[in-house]
Amino acid sequence: MIVDGFNRVHNYLRISLTDNCNLRCFYCMPEEDYIFTPASQLMQVDEIEALAKIFVAEGVSKIRLTGGEPLVRRDAADIILALSKLPVQLTITTNGTRIHEFVEVLEQANIRSLNISLDTLKAEKFQLVTRRNQFDLVKKNIQLLLDKNFHLKINVVVMNGLNDNEINDFIEWTKDTPVHVRFIEFMPFSGNRWTSNKVFTMQQILEVIGEKYLYTRLQDEKHDTAKKYMIPGHAGTFAVISTMSANFCGDCNRMRLTADGKMKNCLFSKQETDLLTALRSGKEIVPLIQQSIRSKAKELGGQFTADFEHIHAEEIHNRSMITIGG
Repeated sequence: MIVDGFNRVHNYLRISLTDNCNLRCFYCMPEEDYIFTPASQLMQVDEIEALAKIFVAEGVSKIRLTGGEPLVRRDAADIILALSKLPVQLTITTNGTRIHEFVEVLEQANIRSLNISLDTLKAEKFQLVTRRNQFDLVKKNIQLLLDKNFHLKINVVVMNGLNDNEINDFIEWTKDTPVHVRFIEFMPFSGNRWTSNKVFTMQQILEVIGEKYLYTRLQDEKHDTAKKYMIPGHAGTFAVISTMSANFCGDCNRMRLTADGKMKNCLFSKQETDLLTALRSGKEIVPLIQQSIRSKAKELGGQFTADFEHIHAEEIHNRSMITIGG
């Protein structure tokens, strides 16, 4: 098992396949003309498979593939199919733009649940946020997945003054459509122009929803990061990921592997452990994993507290979101 100094067992690995993306969401990418990591510095298919097997042997039971946008990698299908042979729950987070090219691969890999990032239901605002005109394609691909009975979580980063006025539009979408909307508080990363007054908190989100709907709290599962709710009669559900106002670090079971093979023991951790170089050098990987997890901070990477209104983003040492992998 992979256990940290607070007796938290880590059995969930998020693997970033690339820091490349075909969208340009400002809260994820620091700039439009971003220089992506050269292919030679990325984990190759056999290296991803080798590292994943090591983590699985140490107790990992769930793997999520992320990016950037994971499906822009030319060998994404090979990676998905290779990892699908492991005894884990395999899933993926995507922006939805290339789903139509990968449905058969997902079905072959027995991936039945996906997270789709979609911060607005308005085409013009989608172009403002992503700097790309792909809204209709994403909505079409969401419907394609629903028609094929995939379980879909829709990730919505809520930002004060940008899309907080669409919260109930997303709730209305769940009335007749079995999507599971997850409202995410805006988090600080390098270059994403985070300020505390842009955070729209869980309490504010629930207040907005409560003005129009009567909702019921659902039972959380172990290690859940999202607080889940249902509205009687709705086909879908909603949830809130309250990283900034009410973190869930006490039950954390997550580890991250960046596309260039660095292990992060927390989304906000300052330290990284270079597993890819060690693998290429023939060194033992398990001691590096164990050492990384033993050094894990109690909460939020040890860099800030839940008192987010007094956070100075420029003092947080981390990567941009796109190079971490969500």
